[in-house]
Order: sequence, then structure tokens, then C-alpha cells
Amino acid sequence: MRKRSRRFSLILNQVNINHCYAPDKALALLQQLSNVSFVETLEAHIVLGLDPKYSDQQLRASVILPKGTGKTIRVAVIAKGEKAAEALYCGADVVGHEDLIADILNGQINFDKLIATPDVMLSIAKLGRLLGPRGLMPSPKAGTVTNDLKSAINDFKAGKLEYRIDKSGIVHVPLGKLNFSLSDLSANLKALQESIDKHRPPGAKGKYWKSFYLSSTMGPSLNIDINLLRDSKIAL
Repeated sequence: MRKRSRRFSLILNQVNINHCYAPDKALALLQQLSNVSFVETLEAHIVLGLDPKYSDQQLRASVILPKGTGKTIRVAVIAKGEKAAEALYCGADVVGHEDLIADILNGQINFDKLIATPDVMLSIAKLGRLLGPRGLMPSPKAGTVTNDLKSAINDFKAGKLEYRIDKSGIVHVPLGKLNFSLSDLSANLKALQESIDKHRPPGAKGKYWKSFYLSSTMGPSLNIDINLLRDSKIAL
């Protein structure tokens, strides 16, 4: 039998694990139940009707959370020449080419997002084994391989997130801090729902959203009614 702390057991007594919550009610309840000494992160965990072993059922996309993530994002850019200068001007925290590649190979990964221009992709291929498992390898689909450095840097610093389906067919996405206002958390949640629906893979068949849970870092998971979220009208 799973052992739970007294703190968590008391929280579970205040939720109905068999109930399907309306999104706004779940958000309010998670805020109410938070009783730890740090600000928790709101997390979405979505089981999709996809089998990622098939190429036409892969899901990898990005979403701009309109109210941000509540986290300061350090952006690194691998570029050369004028593009490197442009990246610095646009607010990148770390910029380089061969020197930055060498630092990464030596384990110096002091950034949250890595952007690269298309002309350096051959140079960074060697980083795939190191950055791939961390979800940091630049990719055109994620918007991290681009010549439009200004937009990319600004978007990621403002709250753009990359998400992908894991081997179990689940998407895990942080949606901001639990001390955000309910309207801000709702706006971020709505943006994620619309993004996942928009990027439905062509091979998806049958029920797309199989289950959808919201949780906080140290809190319970609440089952969410996806239809109520789809029907909601939230100003982003």
C-alpha cells in the first residue's frame, strides 16, 4: 500500500478523486489546498489517444502562454556573424558559435532554451545526444531553429513552451505558478487546450483526449472535464 504523508492525506480528504471537476473549480481548489512553504507550479497531465511509435501519431508543438510561466527564462543562441550580434541586441542571455558548442559539450548548460540559426545546424548535430534527452535540442517544429531571432527570443522569454507526447502517450506541461490569479491560470490553460487541439496529428483516431488532470507540485491530481474547458470563453 502506498504511504502518504499526514499533510497529503489531509489534503486528499478534501477532494473527490472520482469527481470530474470544472476547470475553474479545480484551479480554485488547488490554490485553496496549497499548504507548503514555496509557491507551487500548476501542471497539466493529459493522456491522448495516440501511439507515439507511429510517425503519424507524433505530437510535438509549442504554445505561448499568454500570462507567462512565472519563471525567468535564460535563452542561449548559437549563431555567427551578424546573427550573433542581433541575438545579443534582442536580449539573449548567452550567445556564441563554436565556443558555445564547446561549452555545452563540456557540460556547461546554463540556459533554459537553446535557439540556433539554420546555417549552424550541421555544427550542432554533435549536441543531439547531450541535449536531446533534456528537451533542449533546437528543432524547426519547436520554433528553435530560425532566422527570426527577435521573435523567438521574445516569445520564449514571454512564456512560450515546447511540449511533446512521451512514450506512454502522455503530455506534461507546466502552466504557471499557483499564486497567479484564477483568470491568468485559466487563460494559460485555455491556450494549451487550443494548441493541443490545433496540432492533432493526422493519424489520431477515435477519442483524442482520453483523460486530463491538473495538479500542483505537492498537491493532488484533479480530473478535469475537457468539454467544459473547450466550451469556455476566456479572454487571452
